[in-house]
Amino acid sequence: MPISIPKTDSLKEMLNLKGKVVVITGASGPKGMGIEAARGCAEMGADVAITYASRPDGGEKNAKELAETYGVKAKAYKLQADQYDSCEQLVKDVIKDFGKIDAFIANAGATADSGILDGTVEAWNHVVNVDLNGTFHCAKAVGHHFKERQTGSLVITASMSGHIANFPQEQTSYNVAKAGCIHMAKSLANEWRDFARVNSISPGYIATGLSDFVPKETQELWHSMIPMGRDGEAKELKGAYVYLVSDASTYTTGTDIVIDGGYLTR
Repeated sequence: MPISIPKTDSLKEMLNLKGKVVVITGASGPKGMGIEAARGCAEMGADVAITYASRPDGGEKNAKELAETYGVKAKAYKLQADQYDSCEQLVKDVIKDFGKIDAFIANAGATADSGILDGTVEAWNHVVNVDLNGTFHCAKAVGHHFKERQTGSLVITASMSGHIANFPQEQTSYNVAKAGCIHMAKSLANEWRDFARVNSISPGYIATGLSDFVPKETQELWHSMIPMGRDGEAKELKGAYVYLVSDASTYTTGTDIVIDGGYLTR
């Protein structure tokens, strides 16, 4: 059955998420991409389920803030994305608590701090298991529900690092994992063509605090390579996440939206 065309002609209505349930993984930080995606969805009326891995306090605080600020239902769940059982349990728990899942933003991730020669095998496996296999686990867990309901939107947080090799830092494991995420979205868009849409977003350098450990000179070099000359703010990604989970994007599947300040143009 082809994915249905919106009945309304109103863009405002297509972007309205009232009555929808959206899951956002990796949303326990105060200003990360996950919490900003959750804020965007909640602002447009969606009930939201967010996850944390190691910061229960951050997850609970964010869920409370989302509910109070936007007047929606919000709840935080623990998720170990690198374990399929944990992803499967998350989907079951959200369906039990919210009744359904309309959209799933697979955003949980890990960064790399070494190349393959100076890094350990364990470090490589950690990044690939969280970023690539974790995304697969989430997709498989929620995909059964989408198929059963014959509707759904999966949005994968990839990275411009899936398109290029970052310089000067060495992070081959991360680049490979994110390239895999981009192709997973394209492949799943084809595999799930009868019942769900799948897309990815590839952010560039976003000021989330994760890169604060990087030397100032390196960050200045990054900025010199970005046409817009600065890091992005996570809130500058909200519109893309909302678009992809909403009915405004019913003819958008298998695509990757790059939001990188122009980095890939050079």
